[in-house]
Amino acid sequence: MIVDCAIYRDGRRTDGPADLSDALDEARATGDAFLWIGLHEPTEKEFELVSSEFGLHPLAVEDALGAHQRPKLEVYDDSLFAVIKPVVYEQTSDTVTTDELMAFIGDSFVVTVRHGEGAPLAAVRRRLEAEPQVLKHGPTAVLYAISDAVVDHYIEVAGELQIDLEELETEVFAPTGVGDTKGTASRIYTFKRQILEFRRAAGPLSAPMARLASADVPFVHEHSQPFFRDVSDHLTRANEYVEGLDRLLSDILSAHLAQVGVRQNDDMRKISAWAAMAAVPTMVAGIYGMNFRHMPELRWVWAYPAVIALMAAVVSALYWQFKRRGWL
Repeated sequence: MIVDCAIYRDGRRTDGPADLSDALDEARATGDAFLWIGLHEPTEKEFELVSSEFGLHPLAVEDALGAHQRPKLEVYDDSLFAVIKPVVYEQTSDTVTTDELMAFIGDSFVVTVRHGEGAPLAAVRRRLEAEPQVLKHGPTAVLYAISDAVVDHYIEVAGELQIDLEELETEVFAPTGVGDTKGTASRIYTFKRQILEFRRAAGPLSAPMARLASADVPFVHEHSQPFFRDVSDHLTRANEYVEGLDRLLSDILSAHLAQVGVRQNDDMRKISAWAAMAAVPTMVAGIYGMNFRHMPELRWVWAYPAVIALMAAVVSALYWQFKRRGWL
């Protein structure tokens, strides 16, 4: 559905006709205005009117309706099509999800299509309306503001992930054994999948931002390169931040698996030590439990306590040796 529709002239919002075709003609008439239409999860029928009025390319329309696209920048004859994936951090569940924003930039018009609830554009629109000197750059200003808001939020989400990672790191390396829980490896793996989701959104966006910052892209204002360079710089910092988190998470997983291996070795040493101590009395008792007639000390009065004392002495000696070597 259409969330908002307005004509911006000389950087300021003005009332325009309700009909999209008339509104676009009015925006193009003076040359210093443009039409911005915002849609949220439109159906094929709802988007058909918009696409026919603005002459949007059918391949771009298909991508905008179907969603599930990688971040990209496509140039068509009559418009520029950009896909950006905002990242949403859920505080309650400590999980990362992604939504999608599509922007069609053309001659005196901007059409934004939003999929998901995590990245509303109302705040971006209010911010632009409060900065008419930026909005004077036309449709390019809208693309810049959307990109800047999304990338800045990348850095905020990366900071939240850093806090979660520090908590997980403390749990893994806790000296009290808190990191011994069975779910630690599962938490690390789940965390790694969230990092991967983040990287799928932020990583591919680098190429479109670099293109907007350095090349002569159609339908983009000629003086907008410094703004997109700033966004590209922030995006690079966000990607480096996330890559660092991913490497640190891999190191934490390796350390956790190494700790598990060390604890298993300790357990095996303890089991082996107790088995060795149990083997001595078992062997002696097994020998004297045989029904042979001629056995040494079989008729000696002190034979029974002597054998018991021998077993106790050997077990004690073994226990002392294992204890000294750290096996027990």
